[in-house]
Amino acid sequence: MADEIIIQAERSGLGKADFYYWRYQYELGRDIIVPYFQKNICEIKNKIIAEIGSAEGGVLHSFLRAGAEYGLGTDIAENRLESGRKVSSATQLNVEFTSHNILSDEIPQKWQNYFDIVILRDVIEHLSDTEQTLTQIRQLLQNDGILYVTFPPYRSPYGGHQHTLAGNFLTKLPYIHLLPDFIFKKMIISGRQIDQEETLRLRKIRLSSRKFKESAQSAGFSIAKEEYYLLRPVFKQKFGLPTIKIGAIGKIPFFGDFLSLECMYVLKK
Repeated sequence: MADEIIIQAERSGLGKADFYYWRYQYELGRDIIVPYFQKNICEIKNKIIAEIGSAEGGVLHSFLRAGAEYGLGTDIAENRLESGRKVSSATQLNVEFTSHNILSDEIPQKWQNYFDIVILRDVIEHLSDTEQTLTQIRQLLQNDGILYVTFPPYRSPYGGHQHTLAGNFLTKLPYIHLLPDFIFKKMIISGRQIDQEETLRLRKIRLSSRKFKESAQSAGFSIAKEEYYLLRPVFKQKFGLPTIKIGAIGKIPFFGDFLSLECMYVLKK
């Protein structure tokens, strides 16, 4: 059965590439994230939700389709936010988009203590101050609010995001970002300048599961749930692969990071 939201979004005037990214996010939310919430975290209906680093906002649109009341998408890429606005208009889903840097911009008064759920999906590993980011996000949440976070730890096979670099088959190899600086920099030199710069930024941040958990507790969160994946849930959508958790091994400091392609946390205020 056709999904009416996808049909409406396709008619929204998005370019081919923008629609591709929006649809990827939407189907990820519809088929994986929303069902996970409904089964393991909380009901979606009537919830007020924000996504930090939302891009085109497909995940948020999937939450509104599932019955959420309102969604806010923030990002620093205005062109991607504009694509999200076009979809919201075409689908009449109550999702708004605004440019905002969660790490450096003040939290507007109207956002404070307002949201039931905040989503931070594959974003926090790119932000230079983990604790400050989480401290900022905590201001968004109601007293019983939930923060859902996913990220690949830096020591994982592709935690350096080296696979995003084009033009060099060596960058598709796992763990090469753990090589010494002088070797790694030579291996990524064929990639786009912007991608090279981002992989080197990640190399400085080096977000680990241990660092994240310590930062979360320092920011005033409790950890309600933590899961570690050898094969990420998104791989089912991308490649048709099964989701495989690694259980208690993932909680072992340092060692677990080498195996976990994704860390997932549910934090409570």
